[in-house]
Amino acid sequence: MAEEKTAHAAHQRAGSETEGLGGAAETVKNGVVRSLKGMNEIEAEMVTLVRSTVSDTLKATGSIATETVNVARDAIVGALQATGQVGDGAVVTAKAVAKGIILGVQDVGGDVIQASSTTARAAVQAASDVGADVGMVARRAVDGIIEAVSETGGNAGAAAKAAALGAIDAAGSIGGAAVSTVKELLIGIGGGLKEVLGAILPTPPKPER
Repeated sequence: MAEEKTAHAAHQRAGSETEGLGGAAETVKNGVVRSLKGMNEIEAEMVTLVRSTVSDTLKATGSIATETVNVARDAIVGALQATGQVGDGAVVTAKAVAKGIILGVQDVGGDVIQASSTTARAAVQAASDVGADVGMVARRAVDGIIEAVSETGGNAGAAAKAAALGAIDAAGSIGGAAVSTVKELLIGIGGGLKEVLGAILPTPPKPER
């Protein structure tokens, strides 16, 4: 009888622990879902802000071709400087800002392909200036550029190529290690664009035996 009571008590404790784990899992899951929703909302707000700022500025200057470079650079530098003290925030920001820039340029009839190169270049330079992860910022900026061009029905392949070359060129002014890091991360972009980027990004030379 004593053994039965002991076994029953053990079973109850095990059941209680299982329920506790289940409750913890549910709490964590709900918290993560809320956080992800919050991040998505913040990213969407950044895209809207940058898009309107870029398009309004370009309209005001009346010189879209020449001012796109300055506007794109100022937008991404300002955004990354603002998030430079929060680590991975710069990586999240890079995609949203890059997407907003491209959409803003598209709104005023600017050259989206040229803007793709300019934006990726500015992202790499700004990331280096604020001490962010250059490779990841470049990758996320290219992601944002491709997403924006795809949404507007543009040539995503051409935009990806221009953005990749712009990012690599900017990385070259930082150092060889930055170039290698940017190339490796850009090659990692999935989908049909992987082949596009793989064709234009030189592969590192194989070590001599």
